[in-house]
Amino acid sequence: MVLEGLGSSLRETIRKISNSSYVDKQMIDEIIRDIQRALLKADVNVKLVLELTSTLVKRVNEEKPPAGMPQQDFVIKIIYEELLKILGENSTLKLKPQTIMLVGLYGQGKTTSAGKLSRFFHKKGLSVGVIAADIHRPAAYDQLEQIAKSLNIQFYGERNEKNPVKIVKAGLEALKDLKVKIIDTSGRDSLDNELIEEIRDLKKSINPDEVLLVMDATIGQQAGPQASAINEAVGITGVIITKMDGTGKGGGALSAVAAIHSPVYFIGTGEHLEDLEIFDAKKFLSRLLGLGDLETLLETFKETNITEEEAEESMSKLMSGKFNLKDMYDLWEKFAQPGIIKRMFNALPLAKMPGSKQLESVDLDSAQSKLENYRVILDSMTYYELEHPDEINAKRIARVARGSGKSEADIRMLLREFKSMKNNLKALKGNRGFKKMLKNQIRSGNFGLDQLEDVG
Repeated sequence: MVLEGLGSSLRETIRKISNSSYVDKQMIDEIIRDIQRALLKADVNVKLVLELTSTLVKRVNEEKPPAGMPQQDFVIKIIYEELLKILGENSTLKLKPQTIMLVGLYGQGKTTSAGKLSRFFHKKGLSVGVIAADIHRPAAYDQLEQIAKSLNIQFYGERNEKNPVKIVKAGLEALKDLKVKIIDTSGRDSLDNELIEEIRDLKKSINPDEVLLVMDATIGQQAGPQASAINEAVGITGVIITKMDGTGKGGGALSAVAAIHSPVYFIGTGEHLEDLEIFDAKKFLSRLLGLGDLETLLETFKETNITEEEAEESMSKLMSGKFNLKDMYDLWEKFAQPGIIKRMFNALPLAKMPGSKQLESVDLDSAQSKLENYRVILDSMTYYELEHPDEINAKRIARVARGSGKSEADIRMLLREFKSMKNNLKALKGNRGFKKMLKNQIRSGNFGLDQLEDVG
């Protein structure tokens, strides 16, 4: 996945801060070097990296944490806030009548994105039409026409016309009764004056409501200057980042977004038309840093239909460090709905930190399907064994196997999965303030990420 390398490095830095007993100048210098290396390795623009880390140092040295917040958490909060500035504030396309013009270079995914956007609006109940204005790539006409047919939306194009302004004006007239018109424009292998003039003329002639830059997540260092040049020519109002499912570094795309100060509306996560996600900067960054997706976690609690007190009690047990087989049994009883357990653990902060066992090692899908078998096994254990799983030896395993009608291998598998789950939960102990914030959110019903400052 794009940015996974950056995320891994940043999560290790967060872990280093959380596990430190205090924060001094030496620690800050080390953290700054780690962040610089991580960002540069991910292809983030050098100037942007220096500006970011300079601001980090200034804020850490000059600002004081709020009362009750440990210095470690405050440093993490500052890192989060400064990285969020690169991604920009959340903003989404309005569900209203509009004309959208897509711009970008060859191979960035403009035509496919035109189809994905069309599907997005079509699924929202708005009539949509697409206009093929790429006069340089013949295959773009055929590709967009096929996409339109597959989505059952209207298409306009003039295969032999070489004037894009004429095509678009005629297309807008032909599709005037539709709510949303999406224009697929030409690209180039590299930015040149001809492309700039072409898209500038188009923008001036049709005055679209939105001009969206379509940019490949793997584009690299040249992304920033290219985005700035296009922005200067036509005024980019939003960005679609494609190929987020790839293996590129991704820092070039982040640099470009920061350079033009335009919001990211969507990210493309695959080749299919349905592989388009609304971009949420806060949730994206929280997952990248290993802070978890608290909104998803709280929504998962709500889906279980348990009381606020029960949800709070369950989280307290998870984070207490005294999690035993009885607690696991109670947890499964409350969260036995399909997919609930897996979604909950995927949303936990610090769950995928380097240096700790990965959640993937806990076979949550398998555990869900074997829940009934595990209940039988646990019902065959004594209360002492449920409270003291570490003392379940070979003799006890043999007795439980006989009593439950399961094999000794089944008992050992349950114990292994329990131990792996417990090891992952220990990662939460380093995230000060999370329990307090979660408790407040449960009580207040606020399931957003606005209180991240309480997490650190």
